[in-house]
Amino acid sequence: MRIINTDEIIQTVKEMCIEANLKLSEDMEQAVRNAAEEEDSVLGRQILSQLCENLDIAAEDQIPICQDTGMAVFFINVGQDVHVEGMNLTDAVNEGVRQGYTEGYLRKSVVRDPLIRENTKDNTPAIIHYDIVPGENIEITIAPKGFGSENMSRVFMLKPADGEEGVKAAVLQAVKDAGPNACPPMFVGVGLGGDFEMAAKLAKKALTRKAGEHSPYEHIARIENEILDAVNHTGIGPGGLGGKTTALAVNIETYATHIAGMPLAVNMCCHVNRHVTRIL
Repeated sequence: MRIINTDEIIQTVKEMCIEANLKLSEDMEQAVRNAAEEEDSVLGRQILSQLCENLDIAAEDQIPICQDTGMAVFFINVGQDVHVEGMNLTDAVNEGVRQGYTEGYLRKSVVRDPLIRENTKDNTPAIIHYDIVPGENIEITIAPKGFGSENMSRVFMLKPADGEEGVKAAVLQAVKDAGPNACPPMFVGVGLGGDFEMAAKLAKKALTRKAGEHSPYEHIARIENEILDAVNHTGIGPGGLGGKTTALAVNIETYATHIAGMPLAVNMCCHVNRHVTRIL
C-alpha cells in the first residue's frame, strides 16, 4: 500500500492549472502550425498564422493562451493500492485549483449557482471524473474547458437503426450548427455509446487524446477520418471565414450500450485544446 499525501496533490494540481493555460502540449501546438502551412485560403492561412503568433506570445510572456481559462475539468485515475493521507481527495484537488488560478492570475469563471450567478472568485469547484484502476499511482489529467466552444456541444439520443450514417450526419450537423461560434479550427470530441451522461463524459475525454492518434478500433478510426473530411469540406474554415481547416481532428471514444439506444455526444473544443497529465 503506497501513501500519497494531499500536500503533493495540491502542489501538483496548482502547477498543472498554470501550465495548461499558458502553453499547449507539443502535439496540439504542432497540429495548429501544420494547419497554417497547409491551408489554401489566404484569409484562413492569415488567421492560423495569427493563432501561431498568439501561442508564441503566450509562451514567451507567460500569459494565458486564451482569456477564457475555463472550468477546471479533471480525469483522475486512482490506483487501488494507493492510500491518500491528509485532506479529502476532492477537497485537495479543489485547493490546488484555488491556488493555481489565484497565484497564476488566471480568470475566475465559475459561479456557485447556475441562476444566482455569484462568482466563487477562485474558479472552484472543479469538475472531477474518478476511475479506480490497478496499481499504486494517481494519474491526473487536467483539461481546462472554455465555454465558447463548450456552449456549442450537443447530445443526440440516436436509434440503433440510425447506424453509422446517422452518427456521421449528427456530428456533421453539430459542427455546422456551431459554425464560427466554436472558434474554429476545432477539435471535435465524440462519445458514442453508454447512456446519456456516459456519452458526454466520453466526448470530453476524447479531446485529451494525442493529436493525430486514432481509435484503436479500425471501423471507428475510419469513421473519424470520414467525419473529419466531411467537416473540412463545409468551408467554415478558420475563424468561420472560409477555408479547408474547420477541424484539426475528430476523436471518437466508444462504450457498450443498451440494445434499444445509441447515445451520441459531440463536445466542441477550439484550437486551444488544453490538457496536461502527471503521474504521482
